[in-house]
Amino acid sequence: MAIASSSSARDGSWISSPASLETPVPLVDLDRLERNLDRMAAYAALHGLALRPHSKTHKSPWIAVEQLRRGAIGLTCATPLEAEVMAGVCDDLLVAYPPVGNPKLQRLMALPESVELTVALDSADSAEQLARVAGERGRPVGVYVELDLGMHRVGVSAMEEALSLARLVAARPPLVYRGIAFYPGHIRAPVGQQKGELERLSAGLQATIRALDQAGLPPAVVSGGSTPTVWQTHGIKGVTEIRPGTYAYNDRITAQTGACDWNDCALTVLATVVSTAVAGQAVIDAGSKALGREPPEKEGDGYGTLLDRPEVTVQRLSEEHGILDLRDTSWRPAAGEQVRVVPNHVCIAVHLHEVIYGVRGDKVESSWPVLARGRRPIRPPVEV
Repeated sequence: MAIASSSSARDGSWISSPASLETPVPLVDLDRLERNLDRMAAYAALHGLALRPHSKTHKSPWIAVEQLRRGAIGLTCATPLEAEVMAGVCDDLLVAYPPVGNPKLQRLMALPESVELTVALDSADSAEQLARVAGERGRPVGVYVELDLGMHRVGVSAMEEALSLARLVAARPPLVYRGIAFYPGHIRAPVGQQKGELERLSAGLQATIRALDQAGLPPAVVSGGSTPTVWQTHGIKGVTEIRPGTYAYNDRITAQTGACDWNDCALTVLATVVSTAVAGQAVIDAGSKALGREPPEKEGDGYGTLLDRPEVTVQRLSEEHGILDLRDTSWRPAAGEQVRVVPNHVCIAVHLHEVIYGVRGDKVESSWPVLARGRRPIRPPVEV
């Protein structure tokens, strides 16, 4: 995989070793990243599923290009900025977040006309807002009707609501009714224990599809999937499209669910031990502003784990301090020693950093900016 390097490389001041980087800094093992991308592309192809990866994890057009090169049909975004950045490399974008409010709608309508835009929404109000702004621009916009199949976050839960919204969208040009979407983020059990929840979800989904078919509104696309459940998606009858995001880098929680192996965790945060003054612990320079403060799956489980010493957890966080618990290890680090932390939730960790460094073994091979972090508008879209 050839990833364009950052400005530090272009001006000749390239860093060849991770040890030369100022910490805390995110590193991506390029071999692991490539395996992760290949594995998901192969799974989608094997089961005839359209792959539309979520860009919220990597927030990088460089990684998006690699996903598209492996057969992804388009990309999923959560924010207008993500859509603006990804429009530079992809002409088929789904915004899987209700675009409510004129500022967001105007930004989306300003995307290049070459981009086929689809949004997921769950209310007549949001559909009418979108139709008005799209009509002013003379721009067709696809719509997925968002279903709540157990997550209880967004999405319509009643059958009649789904039918009513689909009818409204289908009759309200320039909106184009393209199908339905759902997110099974409530299913957090280990992969081997997901069967019951997936069967209940599948039953609800199939009932909705049948009702839409009978109403003359068959969904051309049924879009769903999350990284923790994605490897079981082929068993959910009716699904045509999957939108995993975390799989590119993976993280501690994904490994705990069994959706990836520990050696599939491609992103770590390189940190330096800055203090060992308190017995039984070591302090690293990666705190909540480098790792995020994602709650652990189990109480007291910490906020991250060392890659090569998984028995050592980041037990407490301050803004710039991470407290390593040394009670279950004989390892006693010295100040200045470096460690690689696998964060609980990689999407949050990525958002906290401006540049990612790609490594193979002990060599820094490339770097790329996290262009889609934050909320700022970007004009024109960045091309890779």
